Amino acid sequence: MPRSPAQRQPDVVVAVATPAGRGGVGVVRVSGPSLTAFATALLGHLPKPRHAGFVRFRDRNGVLIDEGLAIYFPGPQSFTGEDVLELQGHGSPVVMQMLVRRCLELGARAAEPGEFSRRAFVNGKMDLAQAEAVADLIDASTATAARAALRSLSGEFSRLVDGLRDELIDLRMLVEATLDFPEEELEFLAADKAFERLARVRAELERVLTRARHGALLRCGLKVVLVGQPNVGKSSLLNALAGDDHAIVTDIPGTTRDAVRVSLQIDGVPLHIVDTAGLRVTEDPVERIGMARTWQEIESADVVVRLLDARGAATVADETEAAILARAGATTRRLTVRNKIDLCAGVSAGVVRVGDAIVVGISAKTGAGISALRDELLAIAGWDVHEDDTFSARERHLDALRRAMTHLDAAQRCSRQLELLAEELRLAQSCVSEITGEFSTDDLLGVIFSRFCIGK
Repeated sequence: MPRSPAQRQPDVVVAVATPAGRGGVGVVRVSGPSLTAFATALLGHLPKPRHAGFVRFRDRNGVLIDEGLAIYFPGPQSFTGEDVLELQGHGSPVVMQMLVRRCLELGARAAEPGEFSRRAFVNGKMDLAQAEAVADLIDASTATAARAALRSLSGEFSRLVDGLRDELIDLRMLVEATLDFPEEELEFLAADKAFERLARVRAELERVLTRARHGALLRCGLKVVLVGQPNVGKSSLLNALAGDDHAIVTDIPGTTRDAVRVSLQIDGVPLHIVDTAGLRVTEDPVERIGMARTWQEIESADVVVRLLDARGAATVADETEAAILARAGATTRRLTVRNKIDLCAGVSAGVVRVGDAIVVGISAKTGAGISALRDELLAIAGWDVHEDDTFSARERHLDALRRAMTHLDAAQRCSRQLELLAEELRLAQSCVSEITGEFSTDDLLGVIFSRFCIGK
């Protein structure tokens, strides 16, 4: 069912649907309310629906542009819900642009970023969470993230959200109906176990929020910044985690002058590791610029891993630690790692507790403790579910679920003030409905789909 007639786009749009660059095959996608006349003008005939047919693409003067395949998907049985033409030719950027130019001459308009997915949403082919999952599937950096995005695309996340919404609607109906019986309202609610149902809805919302956090982690990954004094082994640890020599390692203090970034995955979770310039007092202007960039990386980190030389004191409460705590974000996690345990007799690898702090003993040189460090990074990220239990999610979804949780908590506190209870339930339902786009504004849709790539 279309979302809103006012949101319909009656014109024909066109874009290259395959990535930029050369390839064996390139695809141009066209979508519009009716493509019969358009296809006839472009191809000389209307292709048989859902059959790939050999065609020759010609310019306005009849000169051959390319030859390939055309597939016609009549609406509403198409990706966008409109008539769709997919034109497959040779994957030359020049040929693709010539074909797009011919479509523009025939009256099509260049598609905006995400416009095909937006039309699919507007025409009721998918909800907003599923439309976002299209982009997440294309952008997935690990196989686990791709499978999670596919689950969202198939509607698993949406079904959970719809279930929460339906429960909230039922509770709202029950509460608002009792407002007509002021003398018996609490007994009426008690008979239907309304407050027990409210607690169950909150518990289910908490479970969905936990799974959504895991999905967001799979989508964006975890930014891990390695910090510490020069020569404590930050670059060696980066290489050990990555399994390759990405950073230069020497005995000369201050070798790393700029941030070195490596993306890898641990159990399907993307980790973005950043090696930084060592923190120390120096007059070297280049090294000081590197340290300034280190502090910038700390401010945007999800996890700050502070390396210490295991041959020194085990304390973590010094001036550098205080500075890191001051510069890191409010939600940034911190982990202390003691490196070079191979040079310390009697120091074991693995996780230990020093006061309230978790400390991991490792040797970046021998690999001892690296596995324990990987496990600890996953634990810090909150990764404790099986991959077949996850779906892709975005910060927008997490924000909506958190706000819904806040309103349900408020609803539990005002359970004897039915007007307030009904309002909190309404607000919670509104937050949940934002996820699938049942309740959304044009401004929100514009922001979401503008982040898609052309042809998506």
